[in-house]
Amino acid sequence: MSAEPFQVRVAESEVADLRERLRRTRWPEAETVRDWSQGVPLEYARELCRGWAEDYDFGFAARLNAFPQFRDTVDGLGIHFLHVRSPEPDAFPLVITHGWPGSVLEFLDVLGPLTDPRAHGGDPADAFHVVAPSLPGYGWSDKPAEAGWGVGRIARAWDRLMVSLGYERYGAQGGDWGSAVTGAIGEVAPERVAGVHVNMASVQSALFEDATPEELAAAEAAKEFARTGRGYSGQQSTRPQTLGYGLTDSPAGQAAWIAEKFWAWTDNNGHPEDALSRQQILDAISVYWFTASATSSARLYWESFGAFRSSTVSAPSGISLYPREISRPSRREAEQRYTDLRWYEQMPRGGHFAAMEQPESLVAQIRGFFRLVR
Repeated sequence: MSAEPFQVRVAESEVADLRERLRRTRWPEAETVRDWSQGVPLEYARELCRGWAEDYDFGFAARLNAFPQFRDTVDGLGIHFLHVRSPEPDAFPLVITHGWPGSVLEFLDVLGPLTDPRAHGGDPADAFHVVAPSLPGYGWSDKPAEAGWGVGRIARAWDRLMVSLGYERYGAQGGDWGSAVTGAIGEVAPERVAGVHVNMASVQSALFEDATPEELAAAEAAKEFARTGRGYSGQQSTRPQTLGYGLTDSPAGQAAWIAEKFWAWTDNNGHPEDALSRQQILDAISVYWFTASATSSARLYWESFGAFRSSTVSAPSGISLYPREISRPSRREAEQRYTDLRWYEQMPRGGHFAAMEQPESLVAQIRGFFRLVR
């Protein structure tokens, strides 16, 4: 394996094509309710797309290119990754993995504090060398041309990548699909993985007879999510190809598909831009649009959704729970899957996109857990 430097580029012709497609959008009629219960309201969808075409700076490429990026072939597939080395000689290697509808872009606010705590008011003993790969079929990694790129294979590929970079002992961190990959890394390379930390802990639902009020509330939230919030995963895990035609052809469709999750999964007061800036939302959407990865990213659900929360995680583990996360198991519920749970903390604010919503909090949680195992 021999990594080659890489930079993200977006051609002016691609921006012009996007603007023309947005201009020609054929909009549906408005929803028949006064809230988001039928999906993204027409008024917000139109305003978001207007801002994308007229106000957005398309600077996500420059923001990524401020950090060292590479591509390498791992298990036959081209993998894009950020590799940000710490100036501290004793820094600990850490691979961090995003999920859907995320990308490596969501880590930009945590890379500096993680790699150079001295420059960000922290303890240099907490420094990490950070490797942040784009999942297969996401961002600037290749799109698999054959089935089989599920969570287990990705975990093995990430281990090969870390070893190729000279890291014989390292930690892993992630949320969403990144949490599934992170847990699996500890199983495929237990001799190398010092510990795993996740900010989304998915477990099999099984209420205790003496369930606490907090556990009962989390169970009710899970039922409501199953009733009203799981349609996207049902489609992506069963017919990703069919979904992809619309999302790959229509930027308005791609924008709405992702923006809904920033409303549903962030710690907001009823509007996604309470929790994230419009630039952050459009950055995230732009990654999927300009890489045409709606279909290939959805295939990970087809590959692995049924096994997302069923495997045991035996590596030394840490969990940081944010109050608007999709899954919020209690410690004793989490311990049924994470059998060596050494860190469990509930955060006062934040949701599914912790690295963007609460970057300082997430950095503190990652540092705290890895002090136990590094």
